Amino acid sequence: MRMNILVALDSNYVKPLRIMLKSLFFNNPQEKFTIYLMHSTLLKQKELVELFTFIKNEGNSLEEVYINDNYFKDAPVNLHFSKEMYYRLLAFKFLPQNLERVLYLDPDILILNSIKSLYELEMKDYLYAATCHNMSFIREINKIRLKPYEIDEYYNSGVLLMNLGLQRQVLHEDDIYEFIDNNQLKLIMPDQDVLNALYPKKIKGLDRKIYNYDARRYLYYKLTTDGKWNMDNVIRNTVVLHFCGRKKPWQESYTGTFHSLYKHYEKLTFPIHALSN
Repeated sequence: MRMNILVALDSNYVKPLRIMLKSLFFNNPQEKFTIYLMHSTLLKQKELVELFTFIKNEGNSLEEVYINDNYFKDAPVNLHFSKEMYYRLLAFKFLPQNLERVLYLDPDILILNSIKSLYELEMKDYLYAATCHNMSFIREINKIRLKPYEIDEYYNSGVLLMNLGLQRQVLHEDDIYEFIDNNQLKLIMPDQDVLNALYPKKIKGLDRKIYNYDARRYLYYKLTTDGKWNMDNVIRNTVVLHFCGRKKPWQESYTGTFHSLYKHYEKLTFPIHALSN
């Protein structure tokens, strides 16, 4: 079965995207993927050609999903987020209507093991499957911040398994725009806030240590599992390693726990470039 992977980005994330995809292909050698790339005019033709060639050479395929710049033109962006991050909210509209599910992945991710168990997850009546990253005090802050919307958990939108068939039945584009327009000052984590406020009861929770491991929290995960979730466990069992936050592993100043691992996949992706440095 061919798996459908969704990404949305501008030119700033093209190189990290290739590294993420390399890790996906490398650790899932028996699988075939169709990569759906949602983008607007900010992605250069040269970058698209290079991506197409790279993905084709890996035995997989790339499908462009061009989004008109007018979409989300007035939506707030901040920190390291871009307008393209909103596009995943309308995946059910822009992707081919025959697709029943797609796995959205942020480009600041490494795939360390098989994603088959995640992709084939039973969704039933859920619109999305995602993980919670937040600690208890952060969760409470988000509950207060997003009132009067009632949320029990606060889900990370960097890894989203989407039930497109159900979304087409129950989601409405106007509801998303209305929420953004009415909550301009509240949107700190752009599309993530929208998902958590509008669809909190329709998101299936996943194990964050396996399906969306926050690379900043190695010591936290290790301590809270009495040392069980050590480096060996991460390498052998974690499927998605996510470099959340403003500090990214492709930045020269980065010093995180998994920096060497990221550099390993960077070298696999860009062997000549890596050796020259």
